[in-house]
Amino acid sequence: MKISVAVFKRIALIMMGVVVILSCSDETETEENVELTSTELKTILETDDVSGAVDTVLSDLYMNNSTSGKSAKNDDCYNAEYTDTGYTVTFNNCVLNGSDNVNGTLVVTYNLDNETASYTAVYEDFYVGEIKINGTRTYVLNGNSNENVVSFAVTSNMSLVLEDGSTVSENGTKTFGITFGDSLESTTFSIEGDWTLMADGNTYNVSVISALQGNLNCAYLNTGNMTIDKNGLTIGVNFGDGTCDDIALVTYPNGVEEEITLKN
Repeated sequence: MKISVAVFKRIALIMMGVVVILSCSDETETEENVELTSTELKTILETDDVSGAVDTVLSDLYMNNSTSGKSAKNDDCYNAEYTDTGYTVTFNNCVLNGSDNVNGTLVVTYNLDNETASYTAVYEDFYVGEIKINGTRTYVLNGNSNENVVSFAVTSNMSLVLEDGSTVSENGTKTFGITFGDSLESTTFSIEGDWTLMADGNTYNVSVISALQGNLNCAYLNTGNMTIDKNGLTIGVNFGDGTCDDIALVTYPNGVEEEITLKN
């Protein structure tokens, strides 16, 4: 899920800018004294990165759609056994898209009652490196008469136990899309959705108001609006009007606006 990683990297930079401004300006302090640390941001990023480590493999195996009793194998890294209702895939020290070693078994069930192509993966004591994952991810592949447009939705209900023993949970739906054009600039990607993260006693609600978009010729998201809420403190983020630049506009609860850079 490369699109997902790119989006969250942009979010991380914006939220880090929020931390600096909240800590340096009395005007943006709230009675709740809410703060957002780099550690919290790392946790939010790791949740999406880790849970998405095997998405490409699951999609490939789903599209392969072998008949019951057949198997698919990839250089001893993972093995899949198909049934009439889905497949079971076992990973053995796989490195996927630069991930840590992936180990464990996933049970994938086809959702045959939907008009669109859909399947659900069940994670039970599944490991990416030292991080243990439990829960479900449901994937819906959205059909489109336009061959240049591809989109899919992922609904997660998952919990992670990190290396230090702390826990993180994610619940919600994200929809990813890509529209292929004649050039890098005209090939665009987008993310929409609403999801909730819980970690260290804090709750983070993310809501995309208008689709976050970018193109392959620009290093930054350049349009779209979202809100990030931590324990009641809501911050608005505007990524721009489509111009390729590194600026996002942040609006605080008291109405104060601040431009921040998306550069590393």
